[in-house]
Amino acid sequence: MSAALALGDDALVLSHRLGEWAGHAPVLEEEVALANIALDLLGQARVLLSLVGDEDELAYLREERAFRNLQLVEQPNGDFAHTIARQLYFSVYQHLLYERLAAGDGEFTGLAAKAVKEVAYHRDHAEQWVLRLGDGTEESRDRMRSGLDALWRFTGEMFQPVEGLDSPESGVDWSALRSSWLAAVTDVVERAGLTLPAGPQSGGWAAGAGRQGLHTEPFGRMIAEMQHLHRSHPGASW
Repeated sequence: MSAALALGDDALVLSHRLGEWAGHAPVLEEEVALANIALDLLGQARVLLSLVGDEDELAYLREERAFRNLQLVEQPNGDFAHTIARQLYFSVYQHLLYERLAAGDGEFTGLAAKAVKEVAYHRDHAEQWVLRLGDGTEESRDRMRSGLDALWRFTGEMFQPVEGLDSPESGVDWSALRSSWLAAVTDVVERAGLTLPAGPQSGGWAAGAGRQGLHTEPFGRMIAEMQHLHRSHPGASW
């Protein structure tokens, strides 16, 4: 597994999940915001996957077990608060990771330097919504808490070293990254009047084998939908 494939699959799969909100977002402003975030992620995925091979073949012709994305990003959207919880967990991780990659001189430096500006917006968007929902009505607070609780067990996988980014030269200290992530997420959640789940992020109870090609049940249905048109019309062009 290459780092480009892992990071590219993260961006591709989450882009598709966010695209599923088209026509279903709670307000028009969020329709635009989520679509823009999805497009940012799709752009990242195209660059990363092109480092591995043909981006279309990698996106549309691989089987489920060949994808190396985190299980977190493939989780269904749920309600809006559930999506925001997923965005908070992932965007803080991605922002911190890309900051470290942008500061290095490896193959991802250029991509990370550009993407970190986009991801900073993704992170701010998620953080602001956590604060609004957590400090809103009793129902919005309960929904936000439910989203944070449901997705917590998928967060530990983010900090398993990725092949190609597991040496000192990569500039990524995975233990330090986890500590920074936990501090940042805790700060946002506590300012929203909520608390992070008490359960472990990894271990027998937790989830996370997406990097090894093991995915959750909803992922199979998602890629079947994502790949349907391409597989139905092989070789077609616009």
